[in-house]
Amino acid sequence: MTTVPSPTRRVEQDVSQRSHPVSRLPGPSWYTALENTTRFLRQALEFSEGMRRQYGDVVSVPTLVGRLTLVFHPDGVRRVLQENHFNYNKDIPDYQVLSRLLGKGLLTNDGDSWLQQRRLMQPAFHRDRVNAFGAVMTDTTMDWMQRWEMRRLVDTDEPLDMLKEMSALTLSIVCKALFGAALPDEQLERVRRALTTANHRLSDAFYIPGILSLPTPQRHQLAAARRELHAVVDELVRQRRADGGERNDLLAMLLEARDAETGEGMSDAQVRDEVLTLLLAGHETTANALSWTFYLLARHPEIATRLHQEYRRVLAGRPPAMQDTARLSYGRMVIEESMRLYPPAWAVGRRALADDEIGGYVIPKGAYVLLFQSVTHRHPDFWEQPDVFDPERFSSEHAAGRHRFAYFPFGGGPRLCIGNQFALTEAQLILATILSRYELRLTPDASVVPEPLVTLRPRGTLLMTARSFAELL
Repeated sequence: MTTVPSPTRRVEQDVSQRSHPVSRLPGPSWYTALENTTRFLRQALEFSEGMRRQYGDVVSVPTLVGRLTLVFHPDGVRRVLQENHFNYNKDIPDYQVLSRLLGKGLLTNDGDSWLQQRRLMQPAFHRDRVNAFGAVMTDTTMDWMQRWEMRRLVDTDEPLDMLKEMSALTLSIVCKALFGAALPDEQLERVRRALTTANHRLSDAFYIPGILSLPTPQRHQLAAARRELHAVVDELVRQRRADGGERNDLLAMLLEARDAETGEGMSDAQVRDEVLTLLLAGHETTANALSWTFYLLARHPEIATRLHQEYRRVLAGRPPAMQDTARLSYGRMVIEESMRLYPPAWAVGRRALADDEIGGYVIPKGAYVLLFQSVTHRHPDFWEQPDVFDPERFSSEHAAGRHRFAYFPFGGGPRLCIGNQFALTEAQLILATILSRYELRLTPDASVVPEPLVTLRPRGTLLMTARSFAELL
C-alpha cells in the first residue's frame, strides 16, 4: 500500500494563535480526577488518544496529582519544543524521578548547566564520529548471531526473546563505543539487569508520585540498581583517569572535553552522569525500536520480502558497512515507520514558566504540559490510515510538505536528542545484518502488547524463531 497525500488534508494549518485566546481549556470535569488517574495508570496510550478524540488538540485533564495539559497538534508541539522553548523547562516529576538515577546528565539537566554540558558533548556526536562506530555496530551484531547459532537458536523451533536479545546487543554496542572495548559478559549482564530494574521502578514513580520518597520496595530496588551502575561506571572512569593513555572512544572525549570559554572540563560525577545517560538512552530506545520493527515485519511479510530484496541487491550476501546505509533507503523507511507507530520515547513533558498560547488557548504559568508522540504520530489530520504500517510514508515524495512536528521520535528544537544519528545508524546496520541472513517469525502463541514504561516496549517477551535463508531455500 502506498500512501498518497490527500489535497484536503491539513498539512501545515497553524492553529497556534487566535485573536482572542480562551482561558478555559476543553477537557473532563474536575470530579473525574480519580477516574482519569486510574485510567492513565492502567491504559496511558488509550487514555491519551481518547482525550484527543473527545476534546481536541489541547486538553486539560484533572488528576489526583494536579491538572495535566495535553497537547497533540504538531503546531503545539513546535510551540513548546522550538518556537517558545525558553518558556518551558524540565521542572516536572518525570525528570525529577529520572534524576534519581541519571543525576544531572544531559537528559535531566536544564538551564545554563544543560547548555554548557551540551556544548561539551556535541563534538562526540559529530557525524564523522558516528561513522567511525559503524564497524563496531556490524561486527558486534555478527558476533551476536554466531552466539545464536552456537546455542542452536537458529533453524530450530527454539525461540529467541528478541526484546532481551536486542537490549543486550545494543548495550554491548554502546559500551564498546563508550569504553573502546567490550565489557566482560558477566559485567555486561549486571549493567543490563540494573538498567532494566531502573526502567521499571522509575516507571512506577511516574504513575504513582511519591512512591520513591517512602521506604517502599520500589525505592530499595532502584537504590540497589543505582549502586550497581555507579560501581561499574565509577571504576571504569577511575581506571581511565589513572591510565592516561590516548583513546578514541566516547569516554575519552568526555574526559578530554573543555569549555571553550572557561577551559573547564567535567568532574568525575558529571562524567558518570553522562555515561549513565548514554547507557540508558543509548541502548534502550534502539532496542525497543528494533523489537517493534521485527514484530511489524513478521506481521507484514510482503514488506519484509521487499526489504530482503533491497539487502540482496545492495549487499549481495556480505555484511553491511557504513557506506551502504545511504543505499539502504527502504530499510531506513521501515525503521522510521516503526518508530511512528511505536515511538520508543512515547511522551515528553515540560513546565510552563509563564503564560503562553497554544491552539487558541491560554496555557497558564506553571502548567504541566505533556506532548505525546504516541498520539501525534497517528493524528488523522496528518497521517492517512494512521494505524497502517506503510514505510512508503517516509519516501522523499510522500514526506514532502508534511508538518515538521507531526513526527518527532527524538524530540525537537534545541533539545533534539544528541544521539539521534547514532541510534538511527545503529538500528539500520543491525537490521540489515540480521535480516539479510535470517527470517524472523513470531511464535504461534506470541502475544505482543505495548507497555509504556520510561520507554515504549513490548510487554514481557517478544518470542520469535530465526530461519536462515539458505535453509528456507
